[in-house]
Amino acid sequence: MDMTQEAPVRVVVVDDEAMIRAGLAVILSTFDRIEVVGEAADGQAGVDLVRQVQPDVVLMDVQMPVLDGLAATRAIVADPRCHAAVIVLTTFHREDYLLAALQAGACGFLLKTDGPEHLSTAVLAAAAGDGLLSPEVTREVIARAVSAWSVPATDLTHPSLTEREVEVLRLVARGLSNDEIAAELFISRTTVKTHVSNLLAKLSLRDRVQIVLYAYEHGYAG
Repeated sequence: MDMTQEAPVRVVVVDDEAMIRAGLAVILSTFDRIEVVGEAADGQAGVDLVRQVQPDVVLMDVQMPVLDGLAATRAIVADPRCHAAVIVLTTFHREDYLLAALQAGACGFLLKTDGPEHLSTAVLAAAAGDGLLSPEVTREVIARAVSAWSVPATDLTHPSLTEREVEVLRLVARGLSNDEIAAELFISRTTVKTHVSNLLAKLSLRDRVQIVLYAYEHGYAG
């Protein structure tokens, strides 16, 4: 046995449609680094299951009986016993769902029309502490959602950010990965990760998705 092999990312799927749950489980099972460890048919059952099995990532539908996916996401994120990252997965390409999901504490927002590769990428990114938005959730959608969330501020001279951190902030807001940012700025991937970590700490943000929202709110995007 190879003791250096990475442990699989453990996933719980929460959706009120049995065929959707089964389909997601089958898709995810084709990826070596992902293991589906449970399924639930409503938000409250999902919260209870997450507390029981302690997965790394939760795929959460929005519209469900008993407890909807947004309320379930809030419960999981607020529970100190749970350490799972939540990805909201929905059929509906709606700005209000995107905004509500991010406010609830989700680290990602995907559409059920996204392909298997993007789904697996999102799961692995969430397990690694990164956030990911559906490719169909465009910059314009994010910008409109943020403007509806709060009054945008102009804070282009944040006193605690270095010049390089501002550059990284702008590139994260454009949706670039760490590797793409490294290539853009001619620095190493490790250095990019350090800058991203510094941004999260200095701005009191949770993940990359919140960095994107912060950038739009404070005039760093565009």
